[in-house]
This record gives sequence, C-alpha cells and structure tokens, in this order.
Amino acid sequence: MKKRHLQTAALSLLLTASLLSGCGQKATTETQNQTAAETTALETTADETTAAETDAASPTESIYASADNWAYLGTDEEGRADVFFICPSVYGGSEYAYNMSLSDEDTKYSFQGAINMEKGIYDEDTRFFAPYYRQIGLNVYEMPAEEREPYLEIAYDDVKDAFDYYCDTWNDGQPIILAGFSQGADMCIRLMKDCFDDEALMDQLVACYAIGWSVTEDEVSEFPQLKMAQGEDDTGVIVSFNSESEDITDSLMIPEGAKTFAINPLNWKTDSTPADKSLNKGACFTSYSGEIKSEIPELTGAYIDETRGSLKVTNVTPQEYPAGLSIFTDGIYHLYDYQFFYRNLQENVQTRIDAYFK
Repeated sequence: MKKRHLQTAALSLLLTASLLSGCGQKATTETQNQTAAETTALETTADETTAAETDAASPTESIYASADNWAYLGTDEEGRADVFFICPSVYGGSEYAYNMSLSDEDTKYSFQGAINMEKGIYDEDTRFFAPYYRQIGLNVYEMPAEEREPYLEIAYDDVKDAFDYYCDTWNDGQPIILAGFSQGADMCIRLMKDCFDDEALMDQLVACYAIGWSVTEDEVSEFPQLKMAQGEDDTGVIVSFNSESEDITDSLMIPEGAKTFAINPLNWKTDSTPADKSLNKGACFTSYSGEIKSEIPELTGAYIDETRGSLKVTNVTPQEYPAGLSIFTDGIYHLYDYQFFYRNLQENVQTRIDAYFK
C-alpha cells in the first residue's frame, strides 16, 4: 500500500503545510519525526496582530513598488507570457490575528516554499510574478462564510494593488497567465471579476488557472468575462476543478446542493466522459525548493460529476491520500489538486501559450 510523506511545504486552502509530498513511498521514522516537528513550528508562528494592525499601503505609493513585497519578481526574465501567481494559504492565524502580516518573515518563508511547489508547472518560457499579500489564516475558514468576507477583502486589496502595479509598471502588453490554488484561486476569480471586463486586458489573457475553488453558474451569468475552458487549447478562459473521491457529496469548496464548473485535466472535457489513468502523464509530489521528490505516472483516472461539477478521482483511496486537514473529510483530495495532475497541467500551460500566439 502506498504511504504518505507529510510535507510541511505549504498550507493549501487552509494550511498547505499539510501537503503530502512523498506519496507512493514508505515514510521513514526520521522523516515522520521531522515532519511533526516542522508542523508544530509552523503552527506556532502566528503573528499576534489584529487585522487592523496589519501592514497597509502608503496612500501615495503602492507597497509593491518595493521588491521586498514580491516573493517572485520576474522583471529580469524573458518569456512569451507573464505568469501572475497567487499563493495558497500558508498562514495559520491565531486568536488575535486573521490576516498574515507582511512583516512576518517566518510565514513569508513558507509562502515562497508553497509557490515553489507549483511554480514548475508555469515557469517554462514565462516571466514569473508572485506578490506577498495579507492572506487569511486557517481560523477564518472556520467562520461562517459571511463572516469571512471582511478578512478576504483585506487579502484581495493587496492582490489587486499588486496586480495593478504589475500591469502599470512591468507588463507592457505581454500576454498574461493568472494562476493560483485554493485561496489563491479565489483571489484569481476576484481579479477576473474586477479587472477583466476591460476588453484590452481580456485580450491579453492566455488563461486563468483557478484550481481548488469553485465558479458557479450565477457568477458566470453576472460576469460575462468569466469564460470557462471548453477544451485543451482555448484561450481567455478559466481552468478550474476540485478533486474528490466518488462518495463525497459535500466540501468547503462545493457545499452539498451546490454545483461548480470544471474541466477534466486528463482529457480536457467538461462532461462526465471518464479519463483512464493511462492519460495521467505524471503525478508529482514536490518540496519547498520545487524539487520533484516523487513522480508516479498513470496514478489516477478522473471524471466530472455532472451533479456537483467536482472532479471524481479514481484508482486511489482516501487511506492512501488522506485529507490532511481537520476541516476536510477523507476523500476530499483538495491538497492534491495540483500534485495528482502536475505533468498534464504543465503541458497544458504550454499548449495554451502556443494557441494564444496562433
């Protein structure tokens, strides 16, 4: 039976530090002990500041004029497109703190590590930009949905400020790939709603990879610029899916009775056509450095549940790939959204860039 290696690399929606980077190999006692120690250390780094005391932008100049507020600033790179990447959650939060402080160096280290885990999917032939932002902590996701919004607005204010500064200062008409996971995907969708009703900017969009968050029919109806991907090479579209086992009927991302849009990253279909595991070009489990620690070709198949719009993942079990966070039940494969389909997504980014230039 496959065993997991707990990797404190990043918090996905809530705490990507729970990501399992060495799945498919037996964990040694030394690795397990190290992981437990690192997890404890991460969970105790919460900055004891309130949302009101968190860093704020100067009224006259964006804080993103400073390179210190970018985890990655690809101004010296060359590429056919720019990637604007929004990090998943790495901040645990505390009783008194609901948004990450931009002066929290411990969390910023985890922030960069979380980006590195997914960066390899996007950074071939691109310039890569990723801002630090006052993302919400794990404790906010434990609140009712309506109570989360003030803290999410703080996070989004930073993301919007960073994106505006990037567009005004460095983009210069370059094609754009928006990308994020979990909380980062939520921020991507907010940017799409807020900024991409501008026709000129929309013309620059290669694709928005908003993976691990939902996009509903009501949102698409209200915001015509939210165009969902219909195949492997359409551009100006949103690529989104949420992975789960076949028996799951409820999750934070897709509550019971709700439905989201999705595309299958194995066959690039939006209906329930099953994709055999032979189409999976490689599940990759990565470290904080971005190194691929374990790669498993043909690990999973998948199909879209037409009732929920979720991506039902086959050929693996919740015992092999547990949820990893108390807010998820086993069978919710949220932490593995990128990892299970790493090589297919990596190839697809290049396919869409090629299509954009054609």
